[in-house]
Amino acid sequence: MGPQKTNRMMIEAFYDAQTNTVSYVVSDSQTRRAAVIDSVLGFDYAAGALSYDEADAIVAYVKQAELHVDWHIETHVHADHLSAAPYLQERLGGKIGISEKITEVQNVFGKMFNAGTAFERDGSQFDHLFTDNETYQIGGLTAQALHTPGHTPACMAHLIDDAVFVGDTLFMPDGGTARADFPGGDARTLYRSIKRILALPPETRIFVCHDYGPEGRDYAWETTVAEELHNNIHVGHTISEDEFVAMRTQRDHGLDMPKLIMPSIQVNMRAGHMPPSEDDGQVYLKVPVQDPRKNK
Repeated sequence: MGPQKTNRMMIEAFYDAQTNTVSYVVSDSQTRRAAVIDSVLGFDYAAGALSYDEADAIVAYVKQAELHVDWHIETHVHADHLSAAPYLQERLGGKIGISEKITEVQNVFGKMFNAGTAFERDGSQFDHLFTDNETYQIGGLTAQALHTPGHTPACMAHLIDDAVFVGDTLFMPDGGTARADFPGGDARTLYRSIKRILALPPETRIFVCHDYGPEGRDYAWETTVAEELHNNIHVGHTISEDEFVAMRTQRDHGLDMPKLIMPSIQVNMRAGHMPPSEDDGQVYLKVPVQDPRKNK
């Protein structure tokens, strides 16, 4: 399925400066049906406090534009922010969807956080599990889910009309690509997933999930397949798969873990829901402690 320009798709972006995340509301101007992609719930890690400003901005937009939300789409299990999907679902309706490969992520991180047998590892926390090449509707807009693993096993890009929402697979051309060193990640797989996206027609618009404003430029989140093919610093035309794998592997060795990875994974592998409260009624998020002395 290639992009089908219909002039009826509306895209509204919401940039969260705390996590450098871009969320989107994609809607059909004729039917007013909509999808929310990669929403953000504010979280102060030091205080253990949630905030809803980012999500409430989406709620306000949806209501002002008189939209009806059918979908809350997660392009993957994010490691740098908490999903606001359940909060938005309570206020706007719609189904929460992610790749069917979420089960692989749940198996890995369920063990890491000692989630116990009560934590189902079958993706049942989500309303819908997308399969590769599956098509679905946002009103009169036809969308297609594209499995794009490499950053995580459950990464999925969504091609809607003439635009593709790529999650963390690709950044803007001067930002390169996402890391591939998380559990289940793989640089060679990531390269091939990126090439799948860049095989779309050159005029296809690309919307990224993160931007860090390299070299101090203004934040941006929209590019095209043609621009990425010619100018992406990690996967442009002249860069081979082996060159990419060598670069990505070396680069990932020097990266720190995302600041919110511990709370984000625990929440997002549950479709944005918090872990069950403990016997005192309080919800707790775990931090597995790594002691290098135990590895000697």
